[in-house]
Amino acid sequence: MRDVAALAGVSLKTVSRVVNDEAGVSAALRERVRAAVERLGYRHNLSASSLRRLDRRTATIGILLENIGNPFSSALHRAIEDVARARGVVVFAASSDESATRERDAIGEFLARRVDGLIVMSASPDLGYLRAEIEAGTAVVTVDRPPAFLDVDCVVTDNRDGALRGTRHLAEHGHRRIAFVGDLPSIWTATERRAGYLEAIRDLGLDADASLVKMGLHDVQQSAQAVTELLALPDPPTAILAGQSLVTMGTIQALREVRRQHEIAVVGVDDFPLADMVEPAISVVAQDLPEIGARAAELLFARMDGDASPARRDVMPSQLIARGSGEIRPAR
Repeated sequence: MRDVAALAGVSLKTVSRVVNDEAGVSAALRERVRAAVERLGYRHNLSASSLRRLDRRTATIGILLENIGNPFSSALHRAIEDVARARGVVVFAASSDESATRERDAIGEFLARRVDGLIVMSASPDLGYLRAEIEAGTAVVTVDRPPAFLDVDCVVTDNRDGALRGTRHLAEHGHRRIAFVGDLPSIWTATERRAGYLEAIRDLGLDADASLVKMGLHDVQQSAQAVTELLALPDPPTAILAGQSLVTMGTIQALREVRRQHEIAVVGVDDFPLADMVEPAISVVAQDLPEIGARAAELLFARMDGDASPARRDVMPSQLIARGSGEIRPAR
């Protein structure tokens, strides 16, 4: 910084104000300082700056998602990053792969880097281990799943209602044998969606056949195999509610392999890229992921800025998008 100040012919304080984007410096001086920075190849050391600042902020946050590689998590990541970037905050991200051990390891690494806040899609049945960090000043918000044994803000979708409406939509198109294929029963969203499906089956007076419910499916291959088994039943389903995007992909794969994609109706919970490009296009119960991610980030930054109000739980609605696959009627 002293070299930059000498080259620009300004004080060290002026250089500090420019690199920290503070007020009180004229446009002409800013341009001189930036030209010197560029010429000398200077890079602002945020770690060193955080040690000098009274609030000890590092201008970083950590986000822990189920799998950054899947469409759902990547959409949340982007929405959170957009809000953070507008505030000059850098985002560190990691995947839990639904492992509580991996979750704690990743969060430990975030905290070792002194992140100012955490957004967590929890794989752990108990988030109480974060209580000491919160008391030490680290802001925490959970997303997609409510916090377990921890009183912090969370942003979730009304998963039960979405699955209920998806099931009713299939029934409205004449189906009475409706199957449900879902994710791991240890995941809160999966159990909520199964509950919504079962509620709709009960309310509509349909056959609550346990053989039509397949849980524990966490990838495309497992889901395809489960749907193949459903189609082999003596009285197979005429419609399927798929509990998450990867499960929906596996469902479509299985139906296409036996050329029944135009015979068996499908509604997927969660939208995904190219769902509207296949034939037939996939009807879905979609979450507003940009809004969910942005809301989680806004709650986190509010806490980081000093909001001490009681923890809140924001429940976001879903939207049923009819594209074709969910409107297939059963064969006579």
